[in-house]
Amino acid sequence: MEYVQKKEVAIDALPGRGLQRIVGKKSLFDSDQMTVGYALYSKEYGEMEPHSHAEETVIITHSEKGWIEWGDTKDNLSHRCELEEGMVFHIPKGEWHVFRYAEGGCVEIVFIYGQTDQVRPEDK
Repeated sequence: MEYVQKKEVAIDALPGRGLQRIVGKKSLFDSDQMTVGYALYSKEYGEMEPHSHAEETVIITHSEKGWIEWGDTKDNLSHRCELEEGMVFHIPKGEWHVFRYAEGGCVEIVFIYGQTDQVRPEDK
């Protein structure tokens, strides 16, 4: 068994978010079967672009003035949901989505993928 405190995991600054890679490729705990970590969406990392990728489960761990938008194309995010701590989202493979926040806000999630390939927009 392996374990770590979240505060001990380095943050990888990517366009639109900071990632803490816990399990998976290029992560603290190597796995070729799954990907798990934290993502922080805040002004510090810039605005995230709408994206689609592998099937994903997301757990909201913190939200200040945050929401998620989703839809069938990058330019048609016709759904919106205000975020609260403890919400869980299942995002089907290929569904376009983006986490957003108002001025002074942020969103933090735990992301879970049942694979290690094509789990981030940069993987395409």
